[in-house]
Amino acid sequence: MNQNDPYETPPDGWRTFLTVWISQSVSVLGSALTNFAITIWLTTTAYPTEAQKPQLAWALSAMGLAFAIPVVFGAPVAGAFVDRHDRKRTMIAMDIANGFMSLVTLVLIATGRLNVNILIPIMALVAIFSAFHGAAFDTSYAMLVPREKLARANGMMQTIWSLSGILAPGIAAGLIGLPALARRGDLPAFISILGHIENGTVLAIGVDAVTFFGAAIVPLFLFIPSPKRTDLDLVDGKKKSLWADVYEGALYIWRRRSFLWLLGTFTVGNFVGGTVGLMQTMIIRFQLEPDWLARNFSLETALAFMGTIASVGGVAGGIFISAWGGLKQRRVYGVLIAMIFSGTGTILLGLSDRLYLAGGAAFLSSAMIPIMNAHSQAIWQTQTPRELQGRVFAVRRLIAQFSWPASTFLAGVLASRFDPGMVTIVMGSILVVWCLASLFNKHLMRIEDRDWIEAQALNYDKANIS
Repeated sequence: MNQNDPYETPPDGWRTFLTVWISQSVSVLGSALTNFAITIWLTTTAYPTEAQKPQLAWALSAMGLAFAIPVVFGAPVAGAFVDRHDRKRTMIAMDIANGFMSLVTLVLIATGRLNVNILIPIMALVAIFSAFHGAAFDTSYAMLVPREKLARANGMMQTIWSLSGILAPGIAAGLIGLPALARRGDLPAFISILGHIENGTVLAIGVDAVTFFGAAIVPLFLFIPSPKRTDLDLVDGKKKSLWADVYEGALYIWRRRSFLWLLGTFTVGNFVGGTVGLMQTMIIRFQLEPDWLARNFSLETALAFMGTIASVGGVAGGIFISAWGGLKQRRVYGVLIAMIFSGTGTILLGLSDRLYLAGGAAFLSSAMIPIMNAHSQAIWQTQTPRELQGRVFAVRRLIAQFSWPASTFLAGVLASRFDPGMVTIVMGSILVVWCLASLFNKHLMRIEDRDWIEAQALNYDKANIS
């Protein structure tokens, strides 16, 4: 995919992208409602006491692992699959599947049968469906958006997640509290029936189910092209296997070592993020408790505040990169400098003993995420042929994120034995030092030099032929 790329996006491709983007934004908001509701359920219903701090840490870790492992290690298969099948149909099917999983979770909570052992396989299934949906969606909008608008589209995609983080905590907390308000008679009579609901988390999860089904309907009326594969029929008359596609995606990256250095940087970043994500909950619950209690906050309110302020940062970063369009050259600086600031924010979070200071640190870290991701995505989209993007992006995700499950597991160990604030400081320092050193890595600095990159591939071929 380069300046001489013969592919032309559909005339109404940008409008189609905007339509899908809006519907998926609503679905992402629904998922964020469920994630927040499950966190509240774990911290207030399953493990509510100080004495259950180790169990809570392990439960949060288990939830993270249940999602991370299928997403990361299922990504290569999902990527190869969407390079072979209609991407629009894949998106629709996965949205429907996740909608049904939300309904299952809702019923289990409503009947009082949900526990962590049941929640783990539910999260794993949701993760598998999400991996296939993500692979189809990530490669679909590259078929719709003109090359010059890719950075802007990437910024908008990043904004989805942050915007949902702003809206979801408040909406979820409000939905969770509705049954109690109804029982006190504080709601209009026509919705007083909500008072019969014992656990308000079912309302948040119910909204999630509706958004999934809505997101499945919208693409039915849109044209979303998929690349035409011409390499599936082998010379001997057999069909190219799915695993051969996975290998091809891996080989494309392996032959271009500059890509491996970029992925190594995101591996470190995801290792830090996987650890800090759990640590932040523990910091709010225990390290910041005296401050938020002094401010008459509840735990739910403190969690919602932190989630909202971090997401405001993410939206600010997303709007900034969407309006700016990002660097047109040397985009790798947009990755590394943003990561350095994000790591600095992580260090400040670990040092915080005040809720508002911690919120400012979370704002800084989150604001950098859309900037680094949009620049990285633009690098990959302009360097990788469209018909290979499913396979390459999936392997790329595996390499960059394989540390996520490991760090999530490690976070459970560390959070149950060490001070969460100190662990967060160490993790932030690791990210900053790595990125500063990477600024002097010539392989990484020349990642957008096409001749340099292709020379690496040729040298690899020559070395293996000889």
